[in-house]
Order: sequence, then C-alpha cells, then structure tokens
Amino acid sequence: MHYKKLLFVSTPVGPLGGGTGGGVELTLYNCVKALQKRGYFIDVVAPLGSKLEGVSLHQIPGELEKSIQEQSPADPITVYNNSVLSNMWQYVREIEQDYDLIVNFSFDWLPLYLTPFLKKNVAHLISMGSLSNVINTAIEKVLKHFPYTVAVHGKIQAKTFSFCDQLLCLGNGLDIDQYQFCAQPQDYLAWVGRISPEKGLEDAVAAAQLSNIPLRIFGLMQNRDYFDRICASYPNAPIEYGGFLSTAQLQDQLKFARVLLMTPHWVEAFGNVAIEAMACGVPVIAYRRGGPTEIVQDGKTGYLVEPDDISAIVSAISRIDKIDRWLCREQAQLFYSLDSLGQRLESWFNKI
Repeated sequence: MHYKKLLFVSTPVGPLGGGTGGGVELTLYNCVKALQKRGYFIDVVAPLGSKLEGVSLHQIPGELEKSIQEQSPADPITVYNNSVLSNMWQYVREIEQDYDLIVNFSFDWLPLYLTPFLKKNVAHLISMGSLSNVINTAIEKVLKHFPYTVAVHGKIQAKTFSFCDQLLCLGNGLDIDQYQFCAQPQDYLAWVGRISPEKGLEDAVAAAQLSNIPLRIFGLMQNRDYFDRICASYPNAPIEYGGFLSTAQLQDQLKFARVLLMTPHWVEAFGNVAIEAMACGVPVIAYRRGGPTEIVQDGKTGYLVEPDDISAIVSAISRIDKIDRWLCREQAQLFYSLDSLGQRLESWFNKI
C-alpha cells in the first residue's frame, strides 16, 4: 500500500516551537519537509500554542505531560486530569478515517496501547532509549502484532532495548540549505540543548574554565536551579547564556563557533545538534556515548572522547583546528539531507 495522506501526532510535553520537546520538535519538522518534497500531504496534531510553518496544525488543549527523563524506569504510568495526551489521541480517533497512516512522535504508553484499537496503521518513531519498563513492554507488544511499525534513530539507541533486532533505524536529516557554512570561526565554544541535568552542561562549563575559551550556551532553560548550581560551582568559567533560539537564529550563532561540545550524561538517541553544527562546518567534540558516536567521525568531523572525562575534552579542544570544516559540511550533506531522510521514511512506510 502506498500512503499519501499522513497524520503526524506530536509530543505531549509542550507546544511545538517552544523548545520543551527538545529534538523531537526539529525531527518532526524535518520529517514534514522531507515528505512534502516527495508529494505527501501532512497534517499535525499538537498541543495548544504550537507553531509550525507550512503545515495544517490541529491544536489540542489540555494538561501537558512531564518529560519521561524525570521519572525512573520502574515508575507506573500516570494519567493526568484533562491530559493533553489523552485529548490528542481522542481527536486522532475522531479524524483517522481522513488519513492513510498515523505517525506517532510521542514517547509515551498511550499511543502504543491504542495501536490495535485504531482503524488505520500507526507508525511509531521512538525518540529516546529505554527509560520506562511500561513503555518497553508496550513497544514489544506492538512489534509482536504489527511488525515494522516501530523505528528509532540509531543502532546505539536500539541496543538499549531487549528487542533491538526488531527496530528499524532511520537516522535523521535536516534542511541543509537553512544552515550557512562558515570557514573562519571566532574564538568561542558552543553547547546546545535543554538546560537539564541529563544533558551534562556542567562538563562543558568545566572544560571552558580549564581551556579559558568562552562558551556560549543555547537552549531552553528547563531547570533554572541546575543552571544556577553550575554557575556557582564554576564562578570563573567564561560562559554566556544565549537563550532558546529558532533554527535561523541558532545557526547564525552556532556557525561561528570553533567547536560544538556534546557532554550528555545519558544515552542520547541521536543528537540533532551535532548535524546542525556540521551543516555549518562546525566540528563536534562528543562523549563516546549514545547517538553522537554514530554521527561524529573521530579525527575527521570532530573527536569522540571517553564519557565524563573533562580533561579529554580540553585536550580535544586544543586539536580542533586540525579538523577540516568543509568536510563537516560535506558529511552533513551526504548523510543527513532531507532527500535521504525522505527516502528512509518512505521505505519504512512501505514495510508497514
């Protein structure tokens, strides 16, 4: 069967465009762009207050969900009164007959549970590694009855699940034309992500203090207390917080960085900021942990260092000028274009 009319269902943790959804927001947007180029018609269901250019948005009110990384694997599922997640999927049930395929971008139990009760097929793009026992069980049940319907971004992410061999790996992609190449960087480091403990910002700040090179920080201020503790712990670090920026604004700042630092304390499923940086010609220094390990070519587009080793980050910074910035841009174009993403998505849909 060839699907042409798709309904995307967004994350319930926040409105699209506000940054609360992290990498899922950019992923959903780029999937829309990639498939529109291939002739697909796409509508998006998302929480009230969402913004997404070039697509019809069905905005749903309700109480936002807490991010799953704030919970432990053994925690039970909590259903909120007037949950936006429940409201979104109730709406999906009401309009599903108008679409050929539903694509779920939320990392949550409910859409997985509802899969056999919906009349149309559901494709689930899982945005995180194994973080919840309940969700793991729900994914496994879906795979048992609906093969090929669950995909992830990378092999390392897949390996966090016991059923990894049943998961399809899609990688990711972006609109390369939105990112300007910069051959001559300025003397500062960059770090991009939600300001939240699992992202490991303090390691990048420590590296900036040791190397005495300014660090510009961009991303949603999700945990102000955490950020304040970092500032108190590293009072001499040359850091500047630039806030959460749109893609156009971010690339205009990011492109001048000598290097992007990625210091996650958890297993990143992919790491969109790595390919955003490379698209600008910015090399990446990342922990050898999670998705960035599959993106960064050690010694070619940046350096991979041992997790939590700040001295290794500082050493890699001292060698970053050896990296060819144009090669970074070329690798982004070769592996992470919208065309290649669209091909992979279409191949996935055709398996369902």
